[in-house]
Amino acid sequence: MKTLITGADGFIGSHLTEALVRQGHDVRAFVLYNSFNSWGWLDYCAQDVQGKFEIFSGDIRDPNGVRTAMKGCDAVLHLAALIAIPYSYHSPDTYIDTNIKGTLNTVQAARDLGVAKVVHTSTSEVYGTARFVPITEEHPLQGQSPYSASKIGADQIAMSFFTSFGTPVTLLRPFNTYGPRQSARAVIPTIITQIANGLRQIKLGAVYPTRDFSYVADTVAAFIAALNSEQGVGEVVNVGSNFEISIGDTARLIAETMGTEIDIVTDQVRLRPENSEVERLWANNTKAKQLFGWQPAYGSRDGFKRGLAETVEWFQDPSNLSRYKVDLYNI
Repeated sequence: MKTLITGADGFIGSHLTEALVRQGHDVRAFVLYNSFNSWGWLDYCAQDVQGKFEIFSGDIRDPNGVRTAMKGCDAVLHLAALIAIPYSYHSPDTYIDTNIKGTLNTVQAARDLGVAKVVHTSTSEVYGTARFVPITEEHPLQGQSPYSASKIGADQIAMSFFTSFGTPVTLLRPFNTYGPRQSARAVIPTIITQIANGLRQIKLGAVYPTRDFSYVADTVAAFIAALNSEQGVGEVVNVGSNFEISIGDTARLIAETMGTEIDIVTDQVRLRPENSEVERLWANNTKAKQLFGWQPAYGSRDGFKRGLAETVEWFQDPSNLSRYKVDLYNI
């Protein structure tokens, strides 16, 4: 089966590309065109998969490019998106173009080309602050940031093609994925990189919100399970660890993993507007288990500690750490 991965140059997409190649899939990796001929994280992919996948450079906002990339593919894993919440506050228009129009381009091409499976990537941010926990797929959607609103729109576009045209769309909704290669705009790499660079006063935003962190290997396994399953078409499926922890406790657990003690300093620039902060996320992952037979290998507090240890090990490699600008706030 030939599979197109949009956003293959990113954090989750690069891990997913590697995993599918290792399983023998014929992979076409859609990366964002740039004049440097950079393939993002795929430039640094594992040696055992180098040269074993096809690269297509383009822009998810361009319908002709998306259609061209998708020709000859049996399935599409659509991960391309703008995901930084702070950046969405001052540049919301680009989120509409990338996340909503990019998704429209993807499902339109899939419909026209008769693609057999489309797995669209949602986000737990569409739920906003939990009204009940653990959060099921029936939880109301709340656009508490321009980013989350754009993803709600993208989700609705994707599912509308299933209901209107029968396009075989599965909507996968990962909770907060973490692991090697993640951008420092996310909280776990922010904490790790500050400690790894010798800082002990760690700058963070709000520390009281809780998150359901999922190790990248678990998220990747969920994508592959959805791709291979005969079930799930027309369904929204949560992917999370079913474990809740606060940002403050996460920082302390990372410090423990790295063998140090820290003081947390509130950096005002890192705080979301009050009503935009998502205060609580905790996934109910029952549906993923029922439909795909998927369950997290890094669930619970013990699993989280194992995932953090693997993430810390990667970031502490000087060749990896040097790619992060720890002295700058990455929005």
